[in-house]
Amino acid sequence: MEIADLSQAETLPEAFDLVAISSFSAQIHEAYQIAQAYREKHVPVVIGGLHVTALPQEALAYCDAVVCGEGEPCWLEVLADCERGCMQGGYDGRPRQFRLADAPLPAYELLDVSKYNRLTVQTSRGCPHRCDFCAGSILLTDQYKQKPIDKVLEEIDKIRRIWHRPFIEFADDNSFVNRPYWQELLGELKKRRIKWFTEADVSVSQAPELLQLMRDSGCAQVLIGLESPVEEGLSGLELRNDWKLKRFSEYREAIREIQSHGITVNGCFILGLDGHTTDIFESVYQFVCETELYEVQATILTPFPGTPLYARLEKEGRILKPGDWRTCTLFDLNFQPSHMSPEALREGFRNLVTRLYSEEFTHWRRRTFRNRLRSCG
Repeated sequence: MEIADLSQAETLPEAFDLVAISSFSAQIHEAYQIAQAYREKHVPVVIGGLHVTALPQEALAYCDAVVCGEGEPCWLEVLADCERGCMQGGYDGRPRQFRLADAPLPAYELLDVSKYNRLTVQTSRGCPHRCDFCAGSILLTDQYKQKPIDKVLEEIDKIRRIWHRPFIEFADDNSFVNRPYWQELLGELKKRRIKWFTEADVSVSQAPELLQLMRDSGCAQVLIGLESPVEEGLSGLELRNDWKLKRFSEYREAIREIQSHGITVNGCFILGLDGHTTDIFESVYQFVCETELYEVQATILTPFPGTPLYARLEKEGRILKPGDWRTCTLFDLNFQPSHMSPEALREGFRNLVTRLYSEEFTHWRRRTFRNRLRSCG
C-alpha cells in the first residue's frame, strides 16, 4: 500500500509519550501517514477502530500496536506496557466481554463546545439486526449491550455543565430495542431540557406512547435505515431473518406516524443493492415525495472490510479495486452492481442527489412537515 509523504501537511504536535489513533477505512491512509511520522520521531503509536479490527496485520506495518474490538478493556494494559517499554503487537478486546457499566466518564470538559453542533453519548452497542453491509459496532462486539441509565445521565449532566442547552446525538446503532429502559430514561431526559437525535428502526412507530415521550423529552429527529423503496433491494439484505423486507409494507405509515408526533425522520437509502435496476433512482425520489420525508440520506452501497458484504462480493469477483479503502466513503463506487453498469450507478446517483438536495425540494419538504404539524395540532 502506497502512503503519501506527510512533509507538506500541517506540522504535527509533539511531546507525546504515546500516540493513539482511531480511523475509518476511508481515511486509514492518513492515519498510517501520521503513525509513520511519529514513529520516525521514536514515539510509539497504537491504532484501533473498525478498520484495524478487520485488518490488524495491514495496520501493524505502520504502528507499534493495534487494538481490535472495543478499546476500553485493553487500554489500561496498553498504557502499562507502553510505560514499561514492552508493548505487544496486538491487543484484542473482543474476548473480554466488556460491560458498558464499566465505561469511563468522557472528558467533555476538554472540548471547546463552540466548535461542535452536537456531542455524542452512547447508551448501547450492537444491533439485533445483522445487515451484510453494516460496519457498525457489531464488528467490535457480538453482544447487544446497554449502558446503565445513571451513567448515561451522568454523561449528559456533565455536558450540560459546559453547554447550557446542548444538542446530543445518542450514538447507538439501534436505540429503543429495550423499550422499558427508554421509557425510564426519557422521563429523566425531559427534566434536563435538551434536544437530541438518534438512530432507530421502523418498529418505533408502533409505540405511540413512546413517541410522545420522545417528543416531550426533546427528540428532534430519528434516523432510520429504510435502505430501499422497493422490495427487490431488501431481499437477502439481512443475514438472519429479512426483518426489513418483512416490514416493508409498514414503511409509509411508519414515517407518517413518527412525523405526526413532531419528530422528523431522516430516511436512509442505499443505491446499488442487488436487484436494483436504473429504475431505483426515480423510485427513491417518488417515495420521498409520497411520504413527505423531512430528511433523506442517499448513499452508494459500500463494501467495508470485515463485513459479510465485502467477503461475498470479493468471492463473486465483484470488487473493482481490492484494497482501495479510499472508496469507503459511502459516495464512491468500488463494486460491480448486479443489474446495471458502474457508470449507470454513478450517473444515476449524481442526478438523484441533485434533485433530492435542491433548494426547492428541500424547502418543500421542510414546509410540508410544518404544515402537517399545524393541521394535526
